[in-house]
Amino acid sequence: MIIVIRPETTEAQIGHVLERIHELGLKPHVSKGETRTIIGVIGDESKLQAEPLQAIPGVEQVLPVMKPFKLASREMRKADTVVTVGANLSGVQPVKIGGGSLLMVAGPCAIEGEDILRTIATAVKAAGANLLRGGAFKPRTSPYAFQGMGEKGLEILRDVGHSLGMPVVTEVMDPRQVGIVEKYADMFQIGARNMQNFDLLKEVGQARKPVLLKRGMSATVKDLLMSAEYVLSEGNTDVVLCERGVRSFEESTRNMLDLSAVPNVKGQSHLPIIVDPSHATGRPDLIPSMAKAAIAAGADGVHIEVHSCPEKALSDGPQALLPPQFAALMADLRRFAELMGRSF
Repeated sequence: MIIVIRPETTEAQIGHVLERIHELGLKPHVSKGETRTIIGVIGDESKLQAEPLQAIPGVEQVLPVMKPFKLASREMRKADTVVTVGANLSGVQPVKIGGGSLLMVAGPCAIEGEDILRTIATAVKAAGANLLRGGAFKPRTSPYAFQGMGEKGLEILRDVGHSLGMPVVTEVMDPRQVGIVEKYADMFQIGARNMQNFDLLKEVGQARKPVLLKRGMSATVKDLLMSAEYVLSEGNTDVVLCERGVRSFEESTRNMLDLSAVPNVKGQSHLPIIVDPSHATGRPDLIPSMAKAAIAAGADGVHIEVHSCPEKALSDGPQALLPPQFAALMADLRRFAELMGRSF
């Protein structure tokens, strides 16, 4: 349920509304806009149906929400959420995602060492990327494949990224890793395999750093938004969604990129959404076209894997762009974005 507060309402009156909600055993979430304050109520809505909440001073409307993802819904927040990554970091350029600001996440799949990461990071930064990615913990299908460098990799990622003025994002796989990843990263990434790891979602929701939430390989848009709801319900409002393809019967691509998810999400939710054509297609020859299509669909950014020597990459080398290919794509994307009145 959503409670709309009158513009002239005092803080004391708002506090009284929150007090009544707590008395009913429910959880309020306050969203303050320029002209309106809205309170989202989480819990058993049947408890509210018998309560005359609209009679409380300062309450203008009490609206039932049919969607199960209340906090992520457009009913809760009409304006697009803008997420800032890397705020208040000395020497680092903060990145805004949403509200017309385009994000470009780029870097290798896995952190393999300081020298090679610096080479890749320098190249993607020069081309226009504004958020550096790299995995220190890698979820691999085979237990014998490279699993990542762990904390040493996190330290390398932070040092390289921040030395270039770039915030960094990396994947966290387990609730027990949240504390260590939070120490080094500026944004958590929840991978497709962990989209419904609800304990992990709750843990990053409490950590108060931005979260990049990837769609699961067999997840619906509703499933994705419900997973975002877990993070939001813990008080972390900085969530960015990521469409990265879903499983299909097609064998010539790694996954099937569902670009309809972008306007679909934007119609139902205020959260920003980006697209990852690298994992969706698994093919460097398809990435440029799909990146442009993502911007055309209204995505708030693109997520691309880049490696200086894909044939020697320890993870996902075949789907990575070479730095010159990435630079050429960025030049094309800039021109394409300008046609739509947007920019990186």
